[in-house]
Amino acid sequence: QVQLVESGGGLVQAGGSLRLSCAASGSIFTINVMGWYRQAPGKQRELVAVIDRDDKSTYKDSVKGRFTISRDNAKNTVYLQMNSLKPEDTAVYYCNMIVTTTPVKYLEVWGQGTLVTVSS
Repeated sequence: QVQLVESGGGLVQAGGSLRLSCAASGSIFTINVMGWYRQAPGKQRELVAVIDRDDKSTYKDSVKGRFTISRDNAKNTVYLQMNSLKPEDTAVYYCNMIVTTTPVKYLEVWGQGTLVTVSS
């Protein structure tokens, strides 16, 4: 019923920037919460950033000051602007949304993942 499509990953040198996008489609009434997770090889998936309906955002400590999460409600899209990238940011990044559908139902939906590789 609801699908997320991610884009924007790629290869970048340390200190560079990337902007990830994740667009939702389907029977959406509203998107309550949008977030980004990442999973590096051999590590657990971790929360990177989350933004709620009031545009209040929360970040993992290691990305504070470097990453910015934002949302465009008209486009059902969440973004992650990543600046000053470090090799330790290398991971598959997944977007996640808590969606209210029509008819009313709450769904947790995941994107397919996009690979970010930061070289040094």
